[in-house]
Amino acid sequence: MKYEDSEKTIDSRPTMKILQICNKFPYPLKDGAAIAITYLAKAFNELGHEVTLLSMNTSKHWFDTESLPHDFDHYEALHTVYIDNRIRPFPALWNLFSEKSYHIERFEDANFEEKLREILQNSWFDVVQLESVYLAPYIPVIRKHSSAIIALRAHNVEYEIWERVASNAHPMKRWYLKKITPRLKQYEMERLNQYDLLVGITERDVEHFKRLGLQKPAVISPIGLDCRDYLADDSCFSRPLSLSFIGSLDWMPNQDGLKWFLDEVWEPLLAPNFPEMTFHIAGRTAPAWLRNLRKERVVFHGEVDSAADFLNQHAIMVVPLLSGGGMRAKILEGMAVGKVVLSTRIGMEGIAAQNRRECLLADSPEDFLSAVRWCVERGPELVDIGRRAQVFCSENFDNVQVARRLLGTYQSMVNERPVLMDAKW
Repeated sequence: MKYEDSEKTIDSRPTMKILQICNKFPYPLKDGAAIAITYLAKAFNELGHEVTLLSMNTSKHWFDTESLPHDFDHYEALHTVYIDNRIRPFPALWNLFSEKSYHIERFEDANFEEKLREILQNSWFDVVQLESVYLAPYIPVIRKHSSAIIALRAHNVEYEIWERVASNAHPMKRWYLKKITPRLKQYEMERLNQYDLLVGITERDVEHFKRLGLQKPAVISPIGLDCRDYLADDSCFSRPLSLSFIGSLDWMPNQDGLKWFLDEVWEPLLAPNFPEMTFHIAGRTAPAWLRNLRKERVVFHGEVDSAADFLNQHAIMVVPLLSGGGMRAKILEGMAVGKVVLSTRIGMEGIAAQNRRECLLADSPEDFLSAVRWCVERGPELVDIGRRAQVFCSENFDNVQVARRLLGTYQSMVNERPVLMDAKW
């Protein structure tokens, strides 16, 4: 389906052919990476360009592609390769005696490389867009079989996430992560200038990559949403206020932040001070400690069918991240449905919303208590923050506008590149 309204018209520039490569299948839209990947590809398609998907379908995040909804139709072609990327104790320990990054080698696979080679030998692409540094091992085969622009879409600074996770981990896990994370950092640094273009999600990440030695061109291209997919329900503001948290619960920064919030904020401060308030948690692949959680007025919902429907039931969306990188797509979803986002500053990285205007910021337990008390005092007036958040999200994170700017960069680079079709295809 193509846009026909005045604001979202099909591009007049020549049709581009883009190969999007992912290290996990970008559906269902339950996590930030899937949301970011899918909405950008949809926008490319809606602007009149052709996108082919090659994705790992991993043991950790396996998805039955036969169950895709009918409207998942924005790809010209869709290819998947099964990858067994389970963390095995012996290889993980043996890696300590290796120079390779264990984070990276779990995504190196001969069958995936062969499928990539086959696609490149049978199709011409203007751009190959890698959706993670974990796909950097396949740069040589792309260079050999294609003259396409290679763009790394860096959803975050990967090693930085693991450094932050290590700092909040228990002693044994901290020791192991501090042994292997420097290798990921070294790998990430060594690959920076092997891409033709680095596409950063936030300005902070791009500046960080430059400090690490990036010399190739870079652009900032944030996560985009089609806000028409998100309908706000304001009725939760007229009821006793409740809090929500939603996110992928197998992602360590989410686990660490949520545990900190429960132990340091909810139990000692919020639960005693607000006896009518409830805290609702949703997300897939939760650890056992969370599935078996027994805390006062805390409700664990597990995986929910619709993030928007879940968020619409609760006035305040809590994002207590202590580590992480890139940008939180779930915050954009919370804003798109007009909820009050209460986040740490780390959680809000890349989203320049103003405190007490489009969001609320808190970093310490006392900050969270103060912010929640401020919300309770305003009651139904809080809906105004939610409405300002909707406008902010629509004006700054529309997926088609994000895609159009990135396509402009791609087109300029393609136009400047010598034609190597005879040599590469």
